[in-house]
Amino acid sequence: MHQPGVDPRTSQPRPPFPPQTQQSETGREHEMQPEPDYGEKSYRGHERLAGRVALITGGDSGIGRAVALAYAREGADVAISYLESEEDARETKRVVEASGQKCLLLPGDIADPQHCQKIVEETVQKLGHLDILVNNAAYQGNEVEDIEEIDPERIEKTFRVNIMAMFYLVRAALPHLSPGSTVINVSSIQAYQPSPGIMDYAATKGAIITFTKALSQKLIERGIRVNAIAPGAVWTPLIPQSFDAEHVSKHGASNPLGRPAQPVELAPAFVFLASDEARYVNGEVLGVTGGKPLG
Repeated sequence: MHQPGVDPRTSQPRPPFPPQTQQSETGREHEMQPEPDYGEKSYRGHERLAGRVALITGGDSGIGRAVALAYAREGADVAISYLESEEDARETKRVVEASGQKCLLLPGDIADPQHCQKIVEETVQKLGHLDILVNNAAYQGNEVEDIEEIDPERIEKTFRVNIMAMFYLVRAALPHLSPGSTVINVSSIQAYQPSPGIMDYAATKGAIITFTKALSQKLIERGIRVNAIAPGAVWTPLIPQSFDAEHVSKHGASNPLGRPAQPVELAPAFVFLASDEARYVNGEVLGVTGGKPLG
């Protein structure tokens, strides 16, 4: 019997969304309307990551939670780092453990290189080893009208969290990664089509592309692949945390599909890059943008 595919235009909520903002530095997934779909009811695993251990930064919500759930349903144990959103982190832990896998919660600030070292060591100590590092966490300040509003403190914070932490985490992880391991960095369409109001964030996402391409050339000598994913508009806590209510209500409306991605729609790309099916993919940037060109 013919089973047609899912229409990507209408398979998930479309704007306008209820106007909303959040004051938290990291946003709260459970406060969003509608709540993001991270795959609890829909993602089905196929044991593609059986026996592996993944460390995912920013794993408490948004894309990170969707990736944590997908990896668990593919058979991996998961450690998630996050800044402060305990309620969101506990929800990620719940769904990972409900999938039959272990979940280690690692709160703290990855802008601190010592904390990066600590969470890698704790992952290896408590989960046995480390095979997949997903550098997903990011800080995005409020959208501004003029560059003068982006003060030095914000610039430094954005770069420390978004790109410098990747250096710290890779350095800490390398002694524990073996041939066949993988690093996945999260960039953004902002690296290619930057929004002036968040240019500090966009600049870090461009840096991540360069970091990924350079690192991939070096680590492949050890049998370790490095790739990046560049999402487009995604319905995550970064949106009501960074933009005004009017922007939030229209988020993703200009996309060719007329809507933002839901986190669950990003997860398969992360699974692919972490799996053996992607063993010949290295130094690439995989765009998941709903049709907006990266170039």
